[in-house]
Amino acid sequence: MNEHDQFMTRCLELAKNGLGSVYPNPMVGSVLVHKGLIIGEGWHQRAGGPHAEVRAIDSVKKKELLAEATLYVNLEPCSHYGRTPPCADLIVTNGIKKVVIGSVDSNEKVGGKGVKRLRENGVEVISSVMEKQSRELNKRFFTFHEKKRPYVILKWAQSKDGYIFPESELTEKGTPYWISNAYSLQRVHQWRAEEASILVGKNTVLQDDPRLNLRDFEGNPILRITIDRHLKIPEAMNFFDQTSKTMIYNAIKNEQQSELVYVKLDFQKELIGQIMDHLYEIEVQSLIVEGGLLTLNSFIQSGFWDEARVIKGKQVFNKGIKAPVAEGSLVKEELIDDNLLQIYKRIL
Repeated sequence: MNEHDQFMTRCLELAKNGLGSVYPNPMVGSVLVHKGLIIGEGWHQRAGGPHAEVRAIDSVKKKELLAEATLYVNLEPCSHYGRTPPCADLIVTNGIKKVVIGSVDSNEKVGGKGVKRLRENGVEVISSVMEKQSRELNKRFFTFHEKKRPYVILKWAQSKDGYIFPESELTEKGTPYWISNAYSLQRVHQWRAEEASILVGKNTVLQDDPRLNLRDFEGNPILRITIDRHLKIPEAMNFFDQTSKTMIYNAIKNEQQSELVYVKLDFQKELIGQIMDHLYEIEVQSLIVEGGLLTLNSFIQSGFWDEARVIKGKQVFNKGIKAPVAEGSLVKEELIDDNLLQIYKRIL
């Protein structure tokens, strides 16, 4: 590993600390290096708070070293005034003469303007260092700004022989049948803490009465979403407990009642695309779809998905409800006790 990759790897490690807490901002880490040694580092901790470059510069005890230091950052420094001043100006003001960047920011407010500002002020800029890894880290951010929709994660659990629900006397009597073990269920709650929104279909709400909240992990409140064309879900169910913002896509009304938001869509037209457009409009960067079968297949068939996370149990059902099939590239496998987690990326 060369020197640039070494310090960019550290930037990415720092940036990951912001997962689930910096939304809608990207995850960014930054280090300052002087003669091969890190003299300062920082990461973006929350939206509206100091950016990674600010924290890195502030952490340097001997400010006179900045003029001879190289700043590493996994995303192009901002050049506009938002909740905080431009980081590009801060770099120039502190006399830093060299900046190494992982990836250019595709947000139209930045989009190369930060690099331009630096170079116009005599700063040497090296870009595209570990660009693939930098873009993967901020896949939600880049998908939102480049595809004008949220990053979509599909999730389900299935038996060893490919069923999501068994046809058995046990389930016919209304007893829940868990494929995921306790550790996998905990992982699911970790995923929820990392995303901006979660969606399940109407039938899942009616059958399971889920809370769709965060347990075991801390994170920003997640936006809960369902699709209920004729508004058949009773308001006594957990989905309507108003513990977090809840959205119901329907064919009847547009209305807001405290934390409940009703959004009217045209069910005679392609539905998932309308949902993607609306979520982009309200600046939701990521969505995890947890079921049921009809809803998951709707996302798969429409092509609006980026990643599928499949938990495979050891059970063999022989017959029942077949699991969805999301044709993609297997990028990761992990054993979670007696469950197998497989993660697929959609092939573009």
